[in-house]
Amino acid sequence: MRTTKDMDYIFELDGTEILIEAQQKDTRNHVIEQYVKCRKEKKMTQEQLSQRTGISRPNISRFESGNYNPSLEMMVRIAEALGMNLNIKLESR
Repeated sequence: MRTTKDMDYIFELDGTEILIEAQQKDTRNHVIEQYVKCRKEKKMTQEQLSQRTGISRPNISRFESGNYNPSLEMMVRIAEALGMNLNIKLESR
């Protein structure tokens, strides 16, 4: 593993370089978009979500803005409060 000057971690697999940091950021953004869309569809405010989850509103806000790397526990609690299930799966490329 080596790093670029942007500090993206590069992993080489069968001669293919994978930018781990960039992939992680894309995945996080996709997950956040799903949570925000669901919350808004349910016409729920961040404050209401905070009250249902026991997670502070500032942490909900940081999560939704992409400035917080949530734990699996946090994502499950938010999904439950939204009446959703969290499913995580690995897929072949």
